[in-house]
Amino acid sequence: MTQSRFSKYAWFVLAFNVAVVLWGAYVRATGSGAGCGQHWPLCNGVVVPRAARIETLVEYSHRLSSALAGVFVLILLVWAFRAYEKGHVVRRGAVFSTIFILTEGLVGAGLVLFELVAHNQSLARVYAVSLHLINTFILIAFLALTAWWASGGQPLRLRGRGGMLWTLVIGVVGMFALGVSGAITALGDTLFPAGSLAEGLQQDFAATAHFLVRLRVWHPVVAIVVGLYLAVIAGIFRAEFQGNKLRALTRAVQITFIVQLIAGFVNVLLLAPVWMQMLHLLLADALWILLVLTSASLLAADAPQPVVAAGVARTVSGD
Repeated sequence: MTQSRFSKYAWFVLAFNVAVVLWGAYVRATGSGAGCGQHWPLCNGVVVPRAARIETLVEYSHRLSSALAGVFVLILLVWAFRAYEKGHVVRRGAVFSTIFILTEGLVGAGLVLFELVAHNQSLARVYAVSLHLINTFILIAFLALTAWWASGGQPLRLRGRGGMLWTLVIGVVGMFALGVSGAITALGDTLFPAGSLAEGLQQDFAATAHFLVRLRVWHPVVAIVVGLYLAVIAGIFRAEFQGNKLRALTRAVQITFIVQLIAGFVNVLLLAPVWMQMLHLLLADALWILLVLTSASLLAADAPQPVVAAGVARTVSGD
């Protein structure tokens, strides 16, 4: 009963952290990142800001939700050590989740303290945003794995996986590249908004445009390449391996990619409104989680058997 409750709590913590990530995107898209000034963890030098501007309220609410996410992950860690025996994979997942929620907070603090927020257009901000995105992806991955393992998923077994392992690694690296390019594009959209689609395209290819504007053109290219790769390998894995859970996951990867591609196109047509940026990010997080869980299913100790091997086994046994 305790472990069943823990698994539900783990999924809740994952969902809450995704919500915090989306709210962080709202902070960036509305230019509210400097709402608390160059202060952290205080807000404008005080614990609770009074007579605050809307930007301050947005940034302060994000800090509160981030702090609450940290508390939830710490509870996850303590509960994991109480509910599972020493060496259990759920414990390890909770430990890594805790490590990366802490680094997530440190990166966020660095953005504020070094003023890499609001209207900052520096290359340093691009690097910081990229690091923040990668750390967020890793945090979400470990939270998803912790919930997956708590729900009955088996530990990973990487030895002897050869080509399959490298195929999945390429997909993971591709998602990192896609996420980073998306974060940079979103930053460019925020700092250099276009008045029309034609104006935006003209900006993208102008030789004198800011580097953040010129980088925007690469995100759709990366999205198509990485998305098609994920859709193809998902189809291959679904055809080659048995298991209803794996089939559902791979199908979800393909569907999410198609929806995400449409959302990205609409985002460009609508000139990246805040709500559409948040929806686009939500779909990116969903695709990432699905890739992580698909990989966990394929690399598990009780991984699904190849269809051919399963057929041979049934023939030998006389079934």
